[in-house]
Amino acid sequence: MEQEWYLYLGPALVIWLGYSLLRARAHREAERIWREAKEAGLTEPASLHPVINPSRCIACGSCAHACPENSAHKVLGLIRGKMELINPTHCIGHGACKAACPADAITLVFGTATRGVDIPQVSPAFESNVPGLFIAGELGGMGLIRNAIEQGKQAMESIRKLDGLGRDDRLDVVIVGAGPAGIAASLTAMKHGLRFVTLEQDSLGGTVAHFPRGKIVMTAPVELPLVGKVRFTETTKEQLLEFWQKVVADTGLEVSFREKVEEVRREGDGFRVITGKGEYVSRAVLLAIGRRGTPRKLGVPGEEQNKVVYRLIDPEQYRGRHVLVVGGGDSALEAATSIAEEEGTTVTLSYRSEAFGRAKAKNRDKVARTEQEGRLRVMMKSNVREIREESVVIEQEGELHELPNDAVIVCAGGILPTPFLKSIGIEVETKYGTE
Repeated sequence: MEQEWYLYLGPALVIWLGYSLLRARAHREAERIWREAKEAGLTEPASLHPVINPSRCIACGSCAHACPENSAHKVLGLIRGKMELINPTHCIGHGACKAACPADAITLVFGTATRGVDIPQVSPAFESNVPGLFIAGELGGMGLIRNAIEQGKQAMESIRKLDGLGRDDRLDVVIVGAGPAGIAASLTAMKHGLRFVTLEQDSLGGTVAHFPRGKIVMTAPVELPLVGKVRFTETTKEQLLEFWQKVVADTGLEVSFREKVEEVRREGDGFRVITGKGEYVSRAVLLAIGRRGTPRKLGVPGEEQNKVVYRLIDPEQYRGRHVLVVGGGDSALEAATSIAEEEGTTVTLSYRSEAFGRAKAKNRDKVARTEQEGRLRVMMKSNVREIREESVVIEQEGELHELPNDAVIVCAGGILPTPFLKSIGIEVETKYGTE
């Protein structure tokens, strides 16, 4: 009997030793990644991200296995025997980590202690503090296309359960916005036979339509009502917009373009939606609008000039010109590197911080390569002080630099349409690392 016991002990010790070595290696690797991210100043997640309660974490690794970015970028790792967010700028706000945690140790939050994010109040059913008024997509903090689509579907599933639908004197829902969330919500409304209109102040695709030419915009398959599974892995802005146009044509979805919502009034248990073209009475309203409708400005002399714009559409228009790009997010880095590829351009990228903490690694790498090749000048810890007719004045660490300039592209994000939201009665919170 004793001999049999020793026979089992040997293999058990080998297994335990192997597990311990693997765990120690994972721990060292996670510490290295976290240390490098911290030294580079890449510690601010771009959007929704996990906070892990160490007293509940059992270090099983389920969160890391569930994260769609972890295999490529090691977003989550083991530090001192507990899982942590070790590569914050690679977190895309997917939320799969929370669902996978068996110990309920993960909370998904917006913002951090040092960087607040304004978020409208919404319930788990995507209903705001105003009964019958729902919010989905980028306005609610979900910039990821796949998540916006899921939110649009789920919000409409909540709307179809409301009392008071089906009255002949009004619509069931007015959907504001024809971006990913709005399209998904519209298809869901069609699927359930709801009476609705979809209003879009611009063109099909919402914010996506204004991305730079060739930008990769979608990286995960999704399920669309009336369409089925969309098996995109990586696709460009143009391919995605072409797909949306086909969906609209194939399903017969009607969207009222160039119709901007000016006011939403409470009327009984529903709403009156007033636009530049007319009025709609509806039981519910779904706001699937973006956060970039009002671009964040620099507030410096000369910014009112026509040469200053707030998004890049086509890099070719800047060929042979002196261009300044301002910002440190993905849109700024993509704009700077794509314009730098055009013949005869001189491109400067100005950012107020010491690291591109909000940008994807592939964009940071491309900036570094382009700078090394001499096609891009990067000015970190700098601020634009004045925009002149043929030049710009930039301050960098106390020293003023005047550079020749033909065009300025400000990629500083958008301002939440807070006055519009408050006029409806929607409460907005600034999240500092809170749910």
